[in-house]
Amino acid sequence: MQKTNNRPPDIAVLEAAARQALQNGNEQEAIRAWGQILDQDPNHVRTLSALGHHSFRKGNMQSARVAFQRVVDVSGNDSQQWVNLALACQGLKDEQGEEAAIKGALTVDPSDLLGLILRGNLLERQGKSHLAAAAYGAAATVSPPLDQLNPELRPSVLHAMSFQEKYNKQCAAFIDGYLEPHYKEFAGERLARFRQSIDIMVGRKVRYDAQPLLHYYPGLPAIEFFERDEFPWLDDFEAATDGIRDEFLNVLKTEQGFTPYITYPDDVPLNQWAELNNSPQWSAFHLIKSGKRVADNAAKCPLTMRLLGTAPQPVQTGRTPAAMFSLLKPKTRIPPHTGSSNVRLVTHLPLIIPERCGFRVGNETREWLPGKAWVFDDTIQHEAWNDSDKLRVVLIFDIWHPHLTPPERALISAMTAGMEKFAGSAAGFDL
Repeated sequence: MQKTNNRPPDIAVLEAAARQALQNGNEQEAIRAWGQILDQDPNHVRTLSALGHHSFRKGNMQSARVAFQRVVDVSGNDSQQWVNLALACQGLKDEQGEEAAIKGALTVDPSDLLGLILRGNLLERQGKSHLAAAAYGAAATVSPPLDQLNPELRPSVLHAMSFQEKYNKQCAAFIDGYLEPHYKEFAGERLARFRQSIDIMVGRKVRYDAQPLLHYYPGLPAIEFFERDEFPWLDDFEAATDGIRDEFLNVLKTEQGFTPYITYPDDVPLNQWAELNNSPQWSAFHLIKSGKRVADNAAKCPLTMRLLGTAPQPVQTGRTPAAMFSLLKPKTRIPPHTGSSNVRLVTHLPLIIPERCGFRVGNETREWLPGKAWVFDDTIQHEAWNDSDKLRVVLIFDIWHPHLTPPERALISAMTAGMEKFAGSAAGFDL
């Protein structure tokens, strides 16, 4: 007599049968297969999750909650498991259970996007706008760009961003009003840094830090535009603007000595410089280049050269100082970029400035005014444009960062000379 095999089907076989039954629209068959699995293994996480999702889709939130609760009790090492439980609790309007499940998700992964969105949503429903803004702000921070986001998540992320933006505007309006009498108390004082700190805090402006391409010197303040009165020696430059401009115009007549500002080899990645590389749209007439006087050019500009000799020019063998007339032709834009080292600052003396020209460093945008110089940190992202139909010309030269001590300047000079001696131009240490 042949014996009958009463062994239950393998769990993997039952899982496959449940998936096939769902694909065929046979829900009862899937439920029977899940039941057989749980008879063998009551803590089978995949099956409990499948039952929870099935119940959730059918609108049976209580059954979904029971299944998802068993999942986190058995496992709980995946933030999505807690998110599933939170959504079931939300469907049951159980805010206490929802809050606990969200906490579980963010304990597993504090940067879980869905968990942060759910936390913001719960706090928003509870009227806790300050905490909701913080949660939504965190969600916006960890979210991928919208075009890379799962389409199903975009509305939630957009809501988070919108809520945070509205909250920041409310906060900004309140703080502005609250501080107004304090501003009046300190009328006439330099408060630009404080005001900018508020703008960054409430989202009206973006934080820009010094980002040197090659050499970062710690401890130097990253200031977009320095106060003009920190550089009294610029008075002589401004007073001589007409003479400097005349020297440039005489040079311009010869149409000699001008070279493209950007001159990368063909085998170097160009990135943002592709349009301007080796282009006459942005050109320069170099007076001092890579630390050396350009003799023929300098001889044509004696007044300009004499004044440059009064500036605190940085001394870095093969690198600085640098000085030039910078020409930006009509309808030309210089893309956002940063300089190589924060040990030096850059000075602009505007000479020929048509309308619709502008310059941005970090959060601050300015228009050049002929004869009005400024000093800025070029390791903070900056850009320029000439949207006019005429030529724009600025005298540009670099200077030491004023917060460097004489010994520090001497050591920086020595370091650069050492790099030059070690590898020459191959050092890739172009400052």
